[in-house]
Amino acid sequence: MSDKVLFFDTTLRDGEQCPGASMNLRQKLEVARQLEKLGVDIIEAGFPCISDGDFEAVSSIARTVKNCRIAGLARCVENDIRVAGAAVAPAGDRGRIHTFLATSPLHREFKLKKSKEEIIAMAVAGVKLARTLVNDVEFSAEDASRTELDYLAQVVEAVIAAGATTVNIPDTVGFTTPTEYFNIIRYLKENVPNIGQAVISVHCHNDIGLAVANSLAAVQAGARQVEGAINGIGERAGNAALEEICMALTTRPEAFGFPKGESPHNLVTREIVKTSRVVARCSGLAVQRSKAIVGENAFAHSSGIHQHGILAKRETYEIIDPRDVGWGETELPLTKHSGRAAVKARLEKLGHTLSNEELTHVFERFKKIGDSKKFVYDDDLATLVHDSLDTNDGTWKLVQIQFIAGDKTCPTATVTLEKEGKLYTDCAIGNGPVNACFKAIDRITKSKGELVDYNVRSTSVGQDALGEVTVKVMFGSDCSCKPVVGKGAATDVIEASARSYLNALNRNIHFSQMGI
Repeated sequence: MSDKVLFFDTTLRDGEQCPGASMNLRQKLEVARQLEKLGVDIIEAGFPCISDGDFEAVSSIARTVKNCRIAGLARCVENDIRVAGAAVAPAGDRGRIHTFLATSPLHREFKLKKSKEEIIAMAVAGVKLARTLVNDVEFSAEDASRTELDYLAQVVEAVIAAGATTVNIPDTVGFTTPTEYFNIIRYLKENVPNIGQAVISVHCHNDIGLAVANSLAAVQAGARQVEGAINGIGERAGNAALEEICMALTTRPEAFGFPKGESPHNLVTREIVKTSRVVARCSGLAVQRSKAIVGENAFAHSSGIHQHGILAKRETYEIIDPRDVGWGETELPLTKHSGRAAVKARLEKLGHTLSNEELTHVFERFKKIGDSKKFVYDDDLATLVHDSLDTNDGTWKLVQIQFIAGDKTCPTATVTLEKEGKLYTDCAIGNGPVNACFKAIDRITKSKGELVDYNVRSTSVGQDALGEVTVKVMFGSDCSCKPVVGKGAATDVIEASARSYLNALNRNIHFSQMGI
């Protein structure tokens, strides 16, 4: 058993399953590189068998990331397991196959229609096959928290004997409570003879808001791997937020059975805020202001009493030093006079590794932004990178936009787009300049998008700050289709809106081509 708690990050798999959070390959690689800087032990890079895009993402991450184990998810089905093995092969000895099979009475009867004996046989066969492909195999008993304890113990014992090096006891539907979960882990430790031959892992969902509490209770009971996602993103109400688990263990190690003054994990906590922002931008899912650790209000104090206490001694109202998780003042901002080398150096410090072509594209946008505002801050620059490269990767590119609006004028927008070197211009009227822009884009691209959500925020300080617009758009007439998230940034909010809508359109085209 590990002396430390291992962190298994599933942002790129379970986290990406959150509706509207799909990422392209470049975004997944950027998240993976940042997770490597954060120091996570295992990155679950995807579910290789579900699409060519997922296979490519897992394989690319396995080739790129050098300091983390790379896991691919697979059902206990031969084809799934073999595809997962091929996807993680570039990682060599760091490759892991994560195979799963449901064990609860509900799943056995209604989903799988299998007996207890058949489930154990399938699980054992899956683990044995996986061990012929990799040395590191994780088995998850799906819906373990609603499985009979004696039967769960039988499954765990059997898969460890078959070669599983990690056994995951997931609370798949967010059903359990901390006391119940503690007792489940303790029961397995006391009743599975070979439990010492594998790491006990936990994977909690947040359906009733207990994902982090349940994960920490499991650690108290002896679990030594926790699974979750940055910012807590994921299916339904999300996964356990890894940054919250990390800082709970860091701040109160003795409460979870670890020596005070020693780190119970391998994470680099100063990378937490940066990682949160990278995931938020790449996934299109904004972080709640009051979110613990990484929310904008996490270390804000408005009460006069609290402010006085903080000024007198920080510890009076802060149990975590904000600098320890990566909060801090932005460095001296760039200006329109800053050169390409300075922009490149700042981008690298922010965690962005760009090709020469990508840097050229971003620098062109930087100079344009620099002409319209005095300073370009780090947050502006990070937003600009994502906006520029997402647009550059798409089918359609925004060339020019003009609009007329006012309380006595019919809102009208004229938009020029580029596709494969050809320019297309059209205009439309709407119930406002933003709506008119969207309609003009629809006319040019022969598409039809229904706006279901629209948000705008300032990326930095000052009246000339970049406005970042996030939209969710439904494309097509099929009511079963999922909304696509798009983002755009500019000093002009109307332009940012057009860019965000076009970004969503391009992503929808990309996902359709990839069969997502």
